Amino acid sequence: MTSELYLLTASIGLGLVQIVLASQAASWQRGYRWTASARDEAMPPLAGVAGRLDRALRNFLETFPFFAAAVLMASVLGRHNMLTLLGAHFYFWARLAYVPLYAWGVPLVRSLVWNVATIGIVLVLAGLFWT
Repeated sequence: MTSELYLLTASIGLGLVQIVLASQAASWQRGYRWTASARDEAMPPLAGVAGRLDRALRNFLETFPFFAAAVLMASVLGRHNMLTLLGAHFYFWARLAYVPLYAWGVPLVRSLVWNVATIGIVLVLAGLFWT
């Protein structure tokens, strides 16, 4: 398995951790009866850390399919080079840093870290054309 695929696997793990964190934070805020319910009634938006963890998860879910597709394309095409490797590292490590930055409400730096992850996706895509 290539390093890019290992980082894709680690990113899947990160996504699962984010699902658990966001879910637990929502349950703490809304109560476990709500968690176990059919959730038919409207609820106010999550606030504080719970809201930030939920938004960080949603942001991950927006970018992850692009990263996964790019890494899988590199794997299928047999394109593994410095750009694909660097891009995969940028994406994973930036997404890992993004979670606590968002949870703690750190402005600006969080946005810069998001840009690093996005650059990572672009680098993997660029690596597909690097010969």
